[in-house]
Amino acid sequence: MLAYYFNLALRSLKRNKVLTALMVLTIALGIGTSMTTLTVMHVLSGDPIPQKSAQLFRVRMNVFPDANFKPGDKVPDNLTRRDATALMGDARGDRQAMMSAGSMVVSTAQGDPLSVEARYTSADFFPMFDVPLRYGHGWSRADDTARERVAVISAALNEQLFGGRDSVGKTLNVGDQSLRVIGVLGDWNMNPRFYDLSNGKFGDSEQVFVPITTALDLHLPTSGNTNCWGSGADVHAMNAPCLWLQYWVELDTPSKVAAYRQYLHNYIAQQQQAGRFTHRGQVSLQDVMQWLDAKGVVPSDVRLQMWLALGFLGICLLNTVGLLLAKFLRRSGELGVRRALGASRKAIFMQCLVEAGIVGLAGGVVGLALAGLGVLLVRHQPTDYAAFIHMDLGMLLTTFVLALLSSLLAGLLPAWKAMHVAPAAALKSN
Repeated sequence: MLAYYFNLALRSLKRNKVLTALMVLTIALGIGTSMTTLTVMHVLSGDPIPQKSAQLFRVRMNVFPDANFKPGDKVPDNLTRRDATALMGDARGDRQAMMSAGSMVVSTAQGDPLSVEARYTSADFFPMFDVPLRYGHGWSRADDTARERVAVISAALNEQLFGGRDSVGKTLNVGDQSLRVIGVLGDWNMNPRFYDLSNGKFGDSEQVFVPITTALDLHLPTSGNTNCWGSGADVHAMNAPCLWLQYWVELDTPSKVAAYRQYLHNYIAQQQQAGRFTHRGQVSLQDVMQWLDAKGVVPSDVRLQMWLALGFLGICLLNTVGLLLAKFLRRSGELGVRRALGASRKAIFMQCLVEAGIVGLAGGVVGLALAGLGVLLVRHQPTDYAAFIHMDLGMLLTTFVLALLSSLLAGLLPAWKAMHVAPAAALKSN
């Protein structure tokens, strides 16, 4: 029976080609516009590390001295070196990593200087964030303690410096210092870069990874947010009154999360007892998605554009309702004949819905092309996330499902009106 309705719908649509084209175009415009903005939202608000996002927590504490503490202030994003080192020493998490962004100048084989982005971190960084390695391995906690002069480099830098070959054991020249390459990253391009949003929310991964203890020994330059409330020549000194280190901890069960939060409160209490400050202090422990939401990774204008596009889709659906209503009521004579020959109201209703569904699928195909064009235009916008916008298989399927559901929704009222056409009145009017 469905095949029969499909055949009837195709004949009906062919009889009114202009009206059919208008309905398809109306659906396509709404679908194309909404899917473009939904694709942007999908990419920006996606989980960058779904297999572990609920186990990785950003650790923050407010340890400002009393003179700088203001009740109601947000908890600072970063930690002092003194606090981060204390937490690392206690090692209460399954894994933990303290880190900072930086930059350095390395020498190419021809001796030319090459400026690269760097990350100074601790040994657990690689297993915590599931960083794949093509060659070699990351460094160990013992290497952190021994301040080994080692480095892990990105695949792109390995290609540029060593022609893509296994460079483990090679020397990376950083100014007048040298680091021994012990690993080369595989394909790893975490976006958004949730582990440090202060150096760009989106972008390529860093090109050199160095133990933070080694980076401090070599006085490698850091980048990112540094917030100091006192004076001192070296903001990176152990007791410098400066917040500049990001700190992450891995906890795989809720009970460990609760225990770690209590540990942070106990740490604050110890600092109060030591006379560091008298205010209550603040602690924050947020998993990856909570952290991204707190930092507003999805721009507000993208959210506004999404709601405007969905509103435009609603307007397109209202127009489609009007066109379908006019189309079905114009065929009241034909529908009256079918009713007089024994077709039930349900059969008329299904016939009209099948016709609306065909319009929706055709609109989905055209809308997909428009969405592809929209995504292409977004990728050429001057934003840091533009290059990462793409339509995956899930969004392709969503396009067709949304088009079909939209057309069926738009066809409900016209189909309802059509099935209530009185056979006698329709035949008499003809």
